[in-house]
Order: sequence, then structure tokens, then C-alpha cells
Amino acid sequence: MKIAFVVPWYGEIPGGAESECKNTAENLSRNGIEVEILTTCVKEFNSDWSSNYYEEGVFQLNNVTIRRFKVRQRNTRLFDRINLKLMRNQKVSAKEEQIYVEEMINSDDLYRYLETHGSDYDYFLFIPYMFGTTYYGSQVHPKKSFLIPCLHDESYAYMDIYKNMFQSAAGLIFHAEPEATLANKIFDIKGKQIILGEGIDTNISFEAKRFREKYGIYDDFVLYAGRREPGKNTPLLIDFFCKYKQKNRNELKLVLIGSGEVSIPEKFKKDILDLGFVQKQDKYDSFAAASLLCQPSINESFSIVIMESWLCLTPVLVHSECAVTKDHCIKGRSGLYFENFEEFEGCVNFYLKNPQLRRKMAINGKKYVYENFNWDRIVEKYVRFLEEA
Repeated sequence: MKIAFVVPWYGEIPGGAESECKNTAENLSRNGIEVEILTTCVKEFNSDWSSNYYEEGVFQLNNVTIRRFKVRQRNTRLFDRINLKLMRNQKVSAKEEQIYVEEMINSDDLYRYLETHGSDYDYFLFIPYMFGTTYYGSQVHPKKSFLIPCLHDESYAYMDIYKNMFQSAAGLIFHAEPEATLANKIFDIKGKQIILGEGIDTNISFEAKRFREKYGIYDDFVLYAGRREPGKNTPLLIDFFCKYKQKNRNELKLVLIGSGEVSIPEKFKKDILDLGFVQKQDKYDSFAAASLLCQPSINESFSIVIMESWLCLTPVLVHSECAVTKDHCIKGRSGLYFENFEEFEGCVNFYLKNPQLRRKMAINGKKYVYENFNWDRIVEKYVRFLEEA
């Protein structure tokens, strides 16, 4: 079996669909599946989508073949105008939807390669759903094209232009049951479906003491790990934590790790500690040292960080409006969820006052990850699904 993942950008990119694609490709390759990556020369999501950072051509990374194709130039002004309307949940016309997909990241060279080399591959796996590489690429050979949509309940998902893409694909691979439910609610899906999840590296080590000594943090703390941006609800977490500190006279801290700019009110700079991007071992150690991990995002199709937190024996607190992370907490019996500040405050204090129950919930979470998302299980499910397609 020979498969190709088609993704807008590819490389050593932490987190998100890009990281999932890379880890899945490498684990399938290690298990004897011939895997290639078809991608553009753009560096990453936050780069200029008209700029070819990498050279075009064929490369190798961790025994996986990467074919990079140049992107075409785009009208950023037009795209940004329509994207702003979508971000504000404003209605866009059919013409604007067409402009949106035409003026985002696209590669005519990639699409021509798909047309002329379709017979070289058994299956194409496109990830995630909203980018031009998926929209146009999956329509070249729909009968052998599978979508890994990474779908959220957001304005983009309801664009009419994506309906045919979802309906004509040979199959869909979902991360969680709520994601599949949402997709079937929006689209009339005809292809084969599977709720597969994501693979997690369960062979990790962690030491809370090492993190505390390295960063000089000895108080209880809430941890946030990931990109700091409005789309991930980081400002909401900071706002709620500041309100929490005004009402609760304790030494609890909020520790932020990850990339992106963050605004911390001057009054709370001793309570909110921004460590920025940290190395992987420091990340695992921070999970172990934290009293809880808070994942406030409502736009998640899986959430690796809550799985990593459970593996490091720390429970989680998620936003109740994110069906996927809430579902993980309920199924794993390993986390709490909040809708407003009062619930946030109550959940945090519950965790602080119940250390034994806190640990029991984390142990439940670790078991949940081992049983459902270890790489052996994920690879087996991928292979079986594609062989039976």
C-alpha cells in the first residue's frame, strides 16, 4: 500500500494538524506502509502564504519522502477582507466563498502532480479541511481521496463551498465522536467514516521537581500549554484567572508555555508567569508539576495537550462549549469543565482542595490515553480502515 498525505505545510512544526500529520506519517512508515508527503514550500501557518520558504523538489525527513511544490501568488487583501467577516460570524456570499478558497494557500504545481501521478498512489489523505490544498486537491481523484478534516463548530465549517468536497470524498477520518456528529449534521456524507483519534507517544518521562527547581516555581499553579491567541481562548483564561485572584487570597499561579504574544495586566504579573516556548522535556515536567492543566479553547478536534497532561498524571479543566474536550473528560472520567467564571472558580478550588481525587482522575486519564490512542492501536486502525475502503 502506498499513500500520500496532502498538507499545506510540513516540517518540525509543534502542535496542530501539521504535527499530527508528521507523527502519523512517520509511524505508518515505521510499520511498513509506503508514505509520501505532498506539500507546499511555505514554512508554516503563520508564514506568508505567497512566500516559498523551502526549495521545491523531493526530500527525505525521518525516512519519509517529502515532495514540495511552489505556491501561487494570492490577493491577500481580498482574502483578509472575507476572512474577517467569517471570523466575526458574518454571512458571506457564494462569490466571496469562491474568492476565499482561491486566494488562500494554493499550488497549481501540486494539483498538476496529482493529476499526472494519481495512479502512483493507492490513497490520498488530505488534512485539514479548509485549505486550498485540500479543497482543490481532493477533487482531482475523489474516489481515492480521504479527508482528515479536523472540523470545529465554526463559521468556516458552514460554508456551502465545502459541501461537495465532503460529499464526494471516498471517506473521512475523524478524531472524536463529537467531530463526526458535527460533520454529519452539516454535510450529507456518503463516503466511509471512522472515528480514529490521534496517536500519542506514551513513552514519556517527567519530573515535577526538576521543573520547579529550573524555573523557581514552588507554589500551586494552573498550566496553559499551546499557542497563545484569541482563537484558543487564551485571553479568556487570563481574564478569569485575574478575577479568581481578586476573589481568592491564595498563592496560586497561572503558568503559560507556548508560542504567540500574550498580554498580562501589570497588577497580576507576579501571579501570571509567561515562560514562552519551552523544550519538550520541560513541557512534560511542567505538566507533572501543575495542579491542573486548563484547556480553554472551544475550537478543538482532539487536543494533544490534555492527553499529555493525563500521561503526566495531572487532571484537566476544559471549556464546556468544546464538545470534543468535554467528551474526552467524560469518557475518561478525568477532567472537569466550565462555562462561566463561577464554574471556573469552583473547578479550580475543587482541584486544590482534593489532591487525592485529583490524582485519581489523572490516573483515569492516563488509562484512557493508553487504551485508545497508543500508536500501535492507531496504526492498526489506519491500516484496517484503508484496506477495507
